[in-house]
Amino acid sequence: MPDQLRHDFLSCYGASFIDTPNIDALCEQGVRYQNAYSEHPVCVPARASLLTGMNAIKTGVLDNGQYVRPDYPSCGIQTWPELLNEEGYTTVATGKMHFYPWEKRFGFQERIIAEDKLWGFIEDDYHHYIHAAGYSKRSFVDVPEYHQYHQACVSPLPWEYNVDHFVGRETADWIKNYERDEPFAMMVGFPGPHSPYDPAEEFAIFDTAEMPEPLASKAEDIDIMSPSPQKPRSGSSRKSWYAVQNEKPPTRDTHLFQRACYSGLIKQIDLEVGRIVSALEEKGILENTVIIFSSDHGDYLGDHGLRGKGSFYEGACHVPMIVRHPGINHSAVSEDLVTLTDVTATLVNLSGRPLPGFMDSRPLPGLGLPDENVRDCIFGVLRNGWMLFDGVWKLVKYAGGAHLFNLQEDPSEQDNRAADPACADVFRRMDVALTAQLMRSTNEANFAGRVPSSGNSSSVEFGRPGWDRTYPMKWEEVYPE
Repeated sequence: MPDQLRHDFLSCYGASFIDTPNIDALCEQGVRYQNAYSEHPVCVPARASLLTGMNAIKTGVLDNGQYVRPDYPSCGIQTWPELLNEEGYTTVATGKMHFYPWEKRFGFQERIIAEDKLWGFIEDDYHHYIHAAGYSKRSFVDVPEYHQYHQACVSPLPWEYNVDHFVGRETADWIKNYERDEPFAMMVGFPGPHSPYDPAEEFAIFDTAEMPEPLASKAEDIDIMSPSPQKPRSGSSRKSWYAVQNEKPPTRDTHLFQRACYSGLIKQIDLEVGRIVSALEEKGILENTVIIFSSDHGDYLGDHGLRGKGSFYEGACHVPMIVRHPGINHSAVSEDLVTLTDVTATLVNLSGRPLPGFMDSRPLPGLGLPDENVRDCIFGVLRNGWMLFDGVWKLVKYAGGAHLFNLQEDPSEQDNRAADPACADVFRRMDVALTAQLMRSTNEANFAGRVPSSGNSSSVEFGRPGWDRTYPMKWEEVYPE
């Protein structure tokens, strides 16, 4: 799982300006999903839902400042590595997981840690590796172009000490050295192509003139997303060490240079994907291994005048999803609606285990899994917005209004139809379905605080002084399987 990789910067998804042969090769024996979405397109919400299989309302993680409650086991919740551990799998995580605290395992039996590139003070495995060679994670802030181009520059680190190379090499070495009898399940988190957009010199090969132009911005639609400027919190005015020292806003040239550097990072990751696949092949287990390739969310890269992610525009939430499956001997393309969190149910079903009731995740279709159930819509939620997408119409509600786009007619999301009288019936239908999803999730999110009231009217114990309720209630006690 690369971090912040949008689908349309891969050649297997139609990008003509870049060649990603190793990622593309995964499509040759499996399924490429055309309509895969991160339903919570911010790093931590996306990853918390992936870990648990629950949507962000139920995890309580709606932005990067929140995380899964520490007593989740007391609530009857298990992470997917915990579930696979019980099925006899060795579970291992390499690279970026974005856990809080960062060194926790959340069920993974082993970790090789290389966390977020913008968290330069984390003393993880990658830190110790480059520190021993005299290098620092924070070296890019000394590069003038980093500030000039708003976090885009050629990395001052040699390729040998690049973080994505570290993750790919450590992953491949772990596979080559694995000698146990039990199967393994591994999550590989590449920190790139997330900003800083800092490819190694060997991969800074893309011409800005060949980059796709950022999509136009419409001020009235952006204003809906941010109805009023937020006041800075007390004590939060101090800039982070990685903050760009450039008061001028990004320009078209800035965004094109960012895109060129972002493409270089993708080429790095493509090389490391090939390294990992080769390690599986050399070990003799490639044809007994399922490989899933996706990302936590995308990156605007200047689309709509925006940077990063955090909304339900296509650049932020439309992600790649590829499954290489040894039981599939051809290349298939699926138009079904799928989500990043559907990876969770897929892993659980592949292990032979039925899905627990607390999961919203569903197995990816087309793989022959027992709990397969095709979605008719995708429900997404963040702290600042809610989305429902049915494959044609996308409704997104913000505090300042709504976006309604027909992606078949308007794939660039330039024509907001939310106030169009001709679309009133569509808006009403989508709004009812979105509200139903919100109500269901909000109700289920409060299961841990449920009072078991079914027998209280005839319970002697309930009637005596000193009775106390159970807290937290377990999911299976509130919703028996």
